[in-house]
Amino acid sequence: MSSLVQSPTLEILGTYLLHSYDFLLRVINLLFLFVFITEAREPEGFSIWKGPPFTNGQPLVKLERVPCHAARLSENGSRLMVTKDNSVISVYDSCSSNQIRSFEIPSLMAATLSPCGTYLQTFQKSTTPQEKNVGLWAIDSGVSVYQHFQKNMSKTTWPAIVFSSDESVACRMATNEIQFFDSKDFSKGIIYRLRLPGVAAIELSKAPGSYIGAFVPESKGVPASIQIFSCNKDSQTQPIARRSFFRCSTVALHWNKISSGLLVVAQSDVDKSNQSYYGESKLNYLTTDGSHEGLVPLRKEGPVHDVQWSYSGLEFAVVYGFMPAKATIFDRKCNPLLELGQGPYNTIRFNPKGRLVCLAGFGNLPGNMAFWDFTEKKLLGETKSECSVTSEWSPDGRYFMTATTAPRLQIDNGIKIFHYDGSLYFEKMFTKLFQADWKPESPESFGDINELVKSVNTLKIADNQKKAPGPISSEISKTPVTTAQKPSAYRPPHAKNAASVKAELFGGMTPSASEEMSKNALRNKKRREKKKEKAAEAADNSSAGAS
Repeated sequence: MSSLVQSPTLEILGTYLLHSYDFLLRVINLLFLFVFITEAREPEGFSIWKGPPFTNGQPLVKLERVPCHAARLSENGSRLMVTKDNSVISVYDSCSSNQIRSFEIPSLMAATLSPCGTYLQTFQKSTTPQEKNVGLWAIDSGVSVYQHFQKNMSKTTWPAIVFSSDESVACRMATNEIQFFDSKDFSKGIIYRLRLPGVAAIELSKAPGSYIGAFVPESKGVPASIQIFSCNKDSQTQPIARRSFFRCSTVALHWNKISSGLLVVAQSDVDKSNQSYYGESKLNYLTTDGSHEGLVPLRKEGPVHDVQWSYSGLEFAVVYGFMPAKATIFDRKCNPLLELGQGPYNTIRFNPKGRLVCLAGFGNLPGNMAFWDFTEKKLLGETKSECSVTSEWSPDGRYFMTATTAPRLQIDNGIKIFHYDGSLYFEKMFTKLFQADWKPESPESFGDINELVKSVNTLKIADNQKKAPGPISSEISKTPVTTAQKPSAYRPPHAKNAASVKAELFGGMTPSASEEMSKNALRNKKRREKKKEKAAEAADNSSAGAS
C-alpha cells in the first residue's frame, strides 16, 4: 500500500478521510471494485463476471454467455482464447471483451497462448511426418511465424515451444537437445542448441528467463539428474547446478518468481519400503548461486503432496507425509519458518501478497481448509469446502475461490468464494460447470487494505476536526454522540411470544396466578401455608403458658 499512499491523489484525499470514517470505507471498496473478473464455463458456453465485492450480493455480468468448447486466459490476463468448435479459435481482449482475431485450424487437438498473449500455439492431428502440425501464430497480425512436426503430445511435451513469463526467452525440447529461438523474430529459426542427451523435461525460469532446468531420467545404471543451465549461449558449456538421484521416473519443476531457486519433486512408481501404493517422492532444492544442492529436510516420512513458492520467492511451503499430513513453510535456505500443524491436507496456496496461506485437503479428502496469517504466525479461521476440484486466491489476495467442476464430478457443480479468514462470502450452484478461473492481475496493482486502515486510524481525528474547513467541521459537530446500550438479557424465542399466546388462550385477559399454577404447585402451596399456621399457633400457646 506504500505506493498508493505516496500518490498525490490519495494524499489530497487523505485530508478528507480524517473527518469521515464512512467515507474511508467507501474509498477502500472502490480500490478493489471491478478490477478483476471471474470466468465460468458451462456446457452452453462461457461468461465473464466482474469480481467481488458484488453489488446486492450478486456478480455483475461483464460478458454474456459465448458458445465454446474450451477457454483459457494468458498468464498475464491480457487475452482470452476461446475454442468454439474443432477448428475455430477466437482471441479476445480480456479488458474490453472485444474479439481481436479468429483462426480456423483444421483437425485441432490443442491450443494455448504465450504468457503475454503475443502468440497462439496450436497442435493439429497429423497423418504424415511431412505435415508440420505444430504452429505458432502472431495474434495481432494473424500470420504463422513458425511450424514444425511433432509426433505426439504429452504433459511434458506440450506446449512444444516454451516461453519465459516475460517472453524474453523461447525454446523447444527436441531429441537429445534444447533448441532456442529469438522470441521477437521466429523467422530466424533455431539460433542455437544446447546438447543434452536423454533430456525428458524442461522448465524455464519465470522473469527474467535467464535459466532453464532440465531433467534426464536414469538409464543403464546412470542415475537421473536435474541440471540448471544459463540461457546465455556463451555460458552453457557447464551446468551451474546439478543434482543426481536414483528411483525417479517423473519430476515436477517449480521455479520461484525471482529465478533464484528451483524445487524438484522427484516421483518414482515403486516404493521399495512398501509403505505406499502410489510410489515414493522426494523434494530436492537447487539454487542458481550454488549455495544449495540437495534434499529439503522434511520431518515426516511419506509423499510430497504439494509445493508452492510465495510471490516474493523468498519462502516456499510444503505439504508432506502420510496422513495426517504435515505442512511447513521454509525460507530459501531450507530453514523451517513456521509449522502449520497436521491434518487431512494435500493442498497449500500462498495468496499473491505472500502474507496469507490457505492449507486445504481436496480431492478424496473431506475439504478442510485452514487460513493462516504467515506474518503474524496465527490461525485466522477454519472451514470446509467438500468435493472441490480447483482452488485459487483472487489477485488482490482478499478472496479464495473453490470450484466443483465436471468431468471430475458430475453433480453438485458450483463455486464458493471465501473471505481471507475463511468465512463464506458467495456461493452459486450450476447444473454443469467445467471451469472457473480468476483473471490474472499483477498483485502490485492492489494495495494492502489493512495497512491503509491502520495508517488512517493512527491519526488523531479529533485534532484535525478543529482545523478542518467550515462545512465539514460543522457537520461533524452536529453529529450526536451515541453511547453504547447495555445488551438486554437473552430470551428464548418461545418466551418472546408468551404474552400474546396467553392473551389468545384466555380471551384477551391475563390469567391469575392461581390459574397459572399446576395442581401440584397449588397442593404444595397449601401445605406450606398450613405449616406456617401450625407454627404460629404453637408459638402463641408457648407464650400463653409462660405468662
